[in-house]
Amino acid sequence: MNNPAPILDLIDAFRRSKTMFTAVAMGIFEMTPAALPALTEKLSANADALERLLDGCVGLGLLTREGQLFRNTEAADTYLRRDSKHSLAGYILYSNSVLFKLWANLEDAVKEGSNRWQQTFGTEGAIFSHFFQTEEAMRTFLNGMHGMGMLSSPPVTAAFDLSRFSKLVDLGGATGHLAIAAAERYPGLRAAVFDLPQVIAGAGQYPGSDKVQWIAGDFFEDALPQADLYAVGRILHDWSEPKIRRLLNKIFEALPPGGGLLIAEKIIRPDRSGPLPAHMQSLNMLICTEGKERTAEEYTALLREAGFASIEWRLTGAPLDALLAVKA
Repeated sequence: MNNPAPILDLIDAFRRSKTMFTAVAMGIFEMTPAALPALTEKLSANADALERLLDGCVGLGLLTREGQLFRNTEAADTYLRRDSKHSLAGYILYSNSVLFKLWANLEDAVKEGSNRWQQTFGTEGAIFSHFFQTEEAMRTFLNGMHGMGMLSSPPVTAAFDLSRFSKLVDLGGATGHLAIAAAERYPGLRAAVFDLPQVIAGAGQYPGSDKVQWIAGDFFEDALPQADLYAVGRILHDWSEPKIRRLLNKIFEALPPGGGLLIAEKIIRPDRSGPLPAHMQSLNMLICTEGKERTAEEYTALLREAGFASIEWRLTGAPLDALLAVKA
């Protein structure tokens, strides 16, 4: 008989995710160390149910238990506390309140080939109008992107030697994690973020943001700020190929000869055998955007079509990989 372990693990996988999501949403990792009775009172929770949740977090390696006392593990302190500079809590909260619900309608997304905003939340409109429906929703989404960016941007900016460039503009750069990482690694590089006005208004609050210039605008509609290096991180995977072609053509025309475009995305292997996180993210793009993840060869074809002559790519070992395209 074949080993059923992989199947059993997948049956259980969403329960583990939802356990962590719930503990983060309830603010448990900001309340520890604390004893069960104190946590029960603070959260106005059922004592038995809360103990089960806390024990689940112990089993997941997020908490430790000594009698009635619960403490964060090092990983939870680093990534699950909202006040940590490396916090992923924003992305977890967004996953809990938005993505978890969208993914419940994956079957219909696969049948129809479109995102699930209308089916799940009854809302129409441009993709990012859903992410930014309220001030709190926008802040949660941006905090989540910042936490993920803190993991990816330093390796992405280190994947190629960018010291030959003098001015970087990160298009759709949100909280500036990539621009900040580039400015810190290359002291001679001036860095800027170009994003929607409502994003720019609240973005300059993160460590290192004083190293970056903040420019409000829409990269589809407005003229791009002058630069010899543009960056797009987690941008191309949001959009359909016609919109990607439009954006790449615009970037190419704005660049001087020898100028470059740095792309940060998950790269699918040429034979499409993985990696698994890229395939999972591609399904995520299906349910919440109009885009998908691609192979390096697919990105290369789009870049060559736009006119770029030199195209290199690197696997970084981080959540995002890197491509650098240079204009002849």
